[in-house]
Amino acid sequence: MAQRLHHLRALATALLTMAAAGTAGLGAPPAASASLLGPVLRLMRPQLERKLSEVCLSAAAGGQAGLERSLKEPCRRLAAPASTCLIEEAESSGRSFGVISELARGRFGNDSEVVVKRCVAKLLGLPADSLREVSLDDLQRRFKLPISPRE
Repeated sequence: MAQRLHHLRALATALLTMAAAGTAGLGAPPAASASLLGPVLRLMRPQLERKLSEVCLSAAAGGQAGLERSLKEPCRRLAAPASTCLIEEAESSGRSFGVISELARGRFGNDSEVVVKRCVAKLLGLPADSLREVSLDDLQRRFKLPISPRE
């Protein structure tokens, strides 16, 4: 049980760290876009997993080479379920189009923020929309993450 909680915390930390580097983005897309754009998101999954793995490694190792080597594989293994969650939540929330648009622009916007919050909630065993009103800054403080200024 303690190990599962540790893994969930690591996933939530990676997702929130990824969110910390973002900027404001687009509004919500029509809900119909979710089912049509799911395959596009699934094609982007390998890149998303690489990015999540890098973010996890950076956040967990803090630039210490020895620690980076020992955490590389655990971060890679955590990235797979995190990317799956992000894709599923983008589809189920009807925000696939917005997330794809934000990814294409290299931005972390409103749609991505909603999807990350839904994933963090899901990973913590909470209802998907339970973190909707909580700011990313508050979530980062709760997980004791350094807060990056938003552009």
